[in-house]
Amino acid sequence: MNNQNNSDKPNLSFWQIWNMCFGFLGIQFGFALQNGNVSRIFQTLGAQVDDIPILWVAAPLTGLIVQPIIGYWSDKTWGRFGRRRPFFFIGAVLTTLSLFIMPHSPTLWIAAGMLWIMDASINVTMEPFRALVGDNLPEKQRATGYGLQSFFIGIGAVLASALPWMMTNWFDVSNTAAPGQIPESVKYSFYWGGVVLLVAVLWTVARTKEYSPEQLAAFEKQSAQPTTSKLVDINFNKGAIIFVVLGLATLALVMGLSLEKELYLLAGGLLAFGIVQWIAAALKSANKTQGGFYQVVQDVFTMPEAMKQLAWVQFFSWFTLFAMWIYTTAAVTSFHYGSSDATSKAFNDGADWVGILFAAYNGFAAIAAMCIPFLVKKMGLKGAHCFNLLLGALGLASFMFIQDPKMLLIPMIGVGFAWASILSLPYAMLSNALPSNKMGVYMGIFNFFIVIPQLLAASILGLILRHAFSNQPIYALLIGAASFVVAGIAVMRVKKSN
Repeated sequence: MNNQNNSDKPNLSFWQIWNMCFGFLGIQFGFALQNGNVSRIFQTLGAQVDDIPILWVAAPLTGLIVQPIIGYWSDKTWGRFGRRRPFFFIGAVLTTLSLFIMPHSPTLWIAAGMLWIMDASINVTMEPFRALVGDNLPEKQRATGYGLQSFFIGIGAVLASALPWMMTNWFDVSNTAAPGQIPESVKYSFYWGGVVLLVAVLWTVARTKEYSPEQLAAFEKQSAQPTTSKLVDINFNKGAIIFVVLGLATLALVMGLSLEKELYLLAGGLLAFGIVQWIAAALKSANKTQGGFYQVVQDVFTMPEAMKQLAWVQFFSWFTLFAMWIYTTAAVTSFHYGSSDATSKAFNDGADWVGILFAAYNGFAAIAAMCIPFLVKKMGLKGAHCFNLLLGALGLASFMFIQDPKMLLIPMIGVGFAWASILSLPYAMLSNALPSNKMGVYMGIFNFFIVIPQLLAASILGLILRHAFSNQPIYALLIGAASFVVAGIAVMRVKKSN
């Protein structure tokens, strides 16, 4: 290590940062296998296209619950194995087991349940990785740390997304199966994914050291950074009444007008947030404000200004990503391959090609991760992020106009640049505003702006497609393109965090 000065953390070498971020290669193996194959598994087990969003709701919902909890716990943890690393290890073991079990799901609802467990396990591992960059790196190296995470995300996702295709075309493993059965190519891909994930995360656990809470507090004291968030008196009762009334009104409309079942999710989300605020109000009245539940809720309302400014950027970015993940398979197989029959060769060839497309955008993301620092030098953080989001919008919109499936590789360049940017630049804009003693919980809360748009997408995308676009999934990608444009506009309105 080289000390840059007495008021900041020491610089880490390139290989120290490499080891610290290497586990993300494994995490993305699991994440990419989930994103690229779960819709296929659902359809194979009998799900209709318009049922897919509600089945996917488990993934963002678990992130909404798990990430702030794990962030809070990891902030409070310190022992012989460190602060964040115990969570890396536990999450990796659980995710590996989930990857082994998922492709053997005998029914649709068991598969949906396994998705819930798998995503919770991935979140247990992923959230502390984000916080670790803020813990271990001085301010000027954090963009490098998040950029290297994006690089590993890209590399891991390329390999994982292409695995079913490689199993079929390189190793002659069947990509079709009897009705209701998962193809062998998918099963073997999940097995390999579990092994890679565990090995990569264990590498980071073994090769990375952490600063103690006392050391981090000393660094912040020397650099005159705030170690706590400002105290604000929040009227939780008022917020509770507003959200409960909104939730009950939405529920009444859905039931009274026999609207789509997905809207129950929206009503439930509004009610849940109202109830959470009511519980916080009761704890505050009883002067029981030292527990984790109250502290996390308080932190939601007292988050740094940078998080509030970035909320809309994240919201519209991740609305698009969720639409892409859950509808690309259905869009490409129906629009470009002409089949929605999960047992047909055309459908499975199209689904395999989607795996290649997902591998491609992640490969381009790995390249973009190396290009983004140069874009930032030329355009600044906001300008670079806006530019990349607009590239992603152009890529998704072009799916409507490209007929040859092979040519779909070209728009994946834009999607890849947007993906790499989303995974790094918002965190680079945010991390310097966060106190180290709450780095984990704030990173978990920042995940709300990733999860909430995904829950909204699960609630309304199916409804929009059915009523406005004759249930044609290709239009979900066009909606996503428009959402990327809005995110690009929003990032240009973000004020400097410091």
